[in-house]
Parts: sequence; C-alpha cells; structure tokens
Amino acid sequence: MTTVSPRKRFVGKASGLSPLGFFMALPPILLILFFVGFPIALALAFTLGFTGGLNSVVSTIGLNVHEAAQWWGTLAAYQEVVTSSTFRADLLLTVSVTIISSVVVLFMALGVALYLRMKGGWVATFLSGLAVVPLFIPVVIGSWAIVTFYAADGFLRSLFAAFGLQGPTFGYTVVAVVIGSVWTSLPFAVLLIASGMQSIPDAMIEAARDAGAGNIRIAWSVMVPMAFVPIVIATTFTGIGVIGSFTVPYFNGANTPNMLGVELTKYFVSYNQPQQSVVMAFAIFVAASGIAAFYVWANFRSAKTEGRV
Repeated sequence: MTTVSPRKRFVGKASGLSPLGFFMALPPILLILFFVGFPIALALAFTLGFTGGLNSVVSTIGLNVHEAAQWWGTLAAYQEVVTSSTFRADLLLTVSVTIISSVVVLFMALGVALYLRMKGGWVATFLSGLAVVPLFIPVVIGSWAIVTFYAADGFLRSLFAAFGLQGPTFGYTVVAVVIGSVWTSLPFAVLLIASGMQSIPDAMIEAARDAGAGNIRIAWSVMVPMAFVPIVIATTFTGIGVIGSFTVPYFNGANTPNMLGVELTKYFVSYNQPQQSVVMAFAIFVAASGIAAFYVWANFRSAKTEGRV
C-alpha cells in the first residue's frame, strides 16, 4: 500500500485552483478595471476620434477636436501633437530631466546606503536621516522653498551680493527642476537601497575582506549585485515619478519648454484642447511603461538567477 506524504498532499492542494481565492481577489481587480481600465480605454477612444457616448460632452466643449474618419478612428490628433515643435522640445526636456534626476538620485542614495552599511557611526546615521527629511515636507512647500532660494532675488544671490559677488540664478530653469526632482525622490530611494544593503550578510563582506578586497571592490562586486533588485526598484520608481511630475516643474520650471505634465495641463485648461492633452498623457504613459518594463525584466532576471522560475 502506497502512502502519500503530507508535503505532497499540501502541494497538490496548493497547486489546484481555489474558487474562494478567486472570488477574494475579484473585488480589487474589478475596482481597478472600473476606475482605472475603463477611463483609460475611454480616453484612448477619444484620442482616436470617437467623440460620441461618454466623450460627447468634452468633445462639444473642447476646441480643435478631430473626429474619426475610419471605422478604427483617426490619428490626426497624434499627428498634430507629434509634428509640433513645442511638443518635441517638451518631450526632450522631460526625458532629459528624468534621466539626469534618476542618475543623481541613484548615486546619492547608493553613496549614503554604502557608507551607512560599511562604516556606520553617527555621521552615516546623520546623512541617512538628513536624506529622509524631504519625505516629511510637502512637495509644494519644498518647490516654493527652491524658488525663494535660487531665484534672481533669492537667498543664494543675496548671500553672494553681501560679499560683492555675482551669484548664480537657478530659479525657473532646468537646474531648479532637477534639484526639486532629486529633493522629492531621494528619501524613498535611500530607504529602499539602504534596506537592501542592510540585508546583505556580514559573512559575505568579511569573506571579501579576507580575500584582500578593498572597500570599492566590495561595494562594486559584492554589495551592489546583492542589492540589485532594490536598486532597480528605486531607480524605476524615481524615473516614473519624475517623468509624470507636475508640482516641481510647475513651480520651478521656465515658461517654455515645459515638462509634459505641465504642458498637457495647459492644453487642457488654458488652451481648451482636451484631445491633444490626452495624447500627451499617453506619451507619458508609453514612456513610463518602458521604465516599468525594465523593472519587470530586473525582477525576472533576479528570480531566474535564484531558480524561482
């Protein structure tokens, strides 16, 4: 007589589909589909020229609305936006600020996390605590503080003027937008990367030291690869947050070019062109999806390395 081990019985039950589990997961899925998926589908149809039904009101009020000419719609709104020199300049600025801000945040967060893990002490604790301070300051307050500090009549130029020097003016420039983006994104990156560094076993670091590796080699060959997933998560979340930001570029950026988050708001509110603003929103969505694809790839790579897939 053959007997089945409890482990096999458990695996057999766990591998089957549970109707209870399905119905427990159904409410949040339906909620996401109704409040997120349905508006996205409706907005996509609007950009393709389907102006009837639930899109009839915004189509009637809005200006320069392109209506569908074929059964599948029309790409006239996309063509108008893509061929606009203003949009191309805004897109270039958005991508540039996103890349620069993400790289700066990554290096700063890595520096704080590595120093905290390898050295410790009150200096490292102070730096990590200082990096997290923006987390408790509203973005609006931080953005306004950057304006008053770096503007032409701000504190920095006043300080230089007190010594008879000509200080730099970063207010309402791309530099101010990058500073604000780094300010808002750094706390989360530090917390995530530092937690990943702290989870690295001391035995791995000590073994590398016993083999004659210095701090730089240990950081590059041991600690960074072992904290690869938290680093990727922090970088991708920073990129997605910056690429769709509104408050920081609105307060600190120039009038033109603008980041797309500000520009699409102008098209919707000031220019009364909702169809073009939604097209810009989908441009941000596509760019953010590319960043998210990198995040998914990194997690799949980590799972494959660990033998979980």
